[in-house]
Amino acid sequence: MLTTANFFQYTQWSGIATLVFAALTFLAFILKWGIRFRLVGTTGFMLVVTAGLFGLSIVPLSRTVIPGAARYTLVYDNGSTQAVIATSPKITPTQLEATLRQAASNLFSYGRSGTREDGNLTVRARTIIHPETGISVPVYLGEVKRSLVSHQNSPVAVKIYTDNFAKLPKPTA
Repeated sequence: MLTTANFFQYTQWSGIATLVFAALTFLAFILKWGIRFRLVGTTGFMLVVTAGLFGLSIVPLSRTVIPGAARYTLVYDNGSTQAVIATSPKITPTQLEATLRQAASNLFSYGRSGTREDGNLTVRARTIIHPETGISVPVYLGEVKRSLVSHQNSPVAVKIYTDNFAKLPKPTA
């Protein structure tokens, strides 16, 4: 996977190419070449590419990995304070706690806006069970709350709904 250091190196090369195209464009206008307006477009495009690569060199692209976490799918996110993830019905409470912590860390963003009443990101975990043929029932297994104000050293409150684990189908041997 590409790292921020790779993107910074690509930004440097793209910046050099942008300067070369800008010099060529300047020269084309002085010498009245026929491709001078195409070079203006190329230089503008290179500026956009360089700015994009610079942005990718600043923002980390890695996700948090917590040992013991299970795979999950994001099924709802209002972009502010609430999100819902879906897990397998075969998940254990310890796996669910690690999964909720991982999801809370991965879904945190400084762009999320908390409200005055609730400045926390709430991530709920659910699964789908099928008690009868043709009937699907969502079962909420737990939730995690974390602060939207700070990413570092913010307390993470995990709540596991143990009574809902009793509703899950028992594994057959």
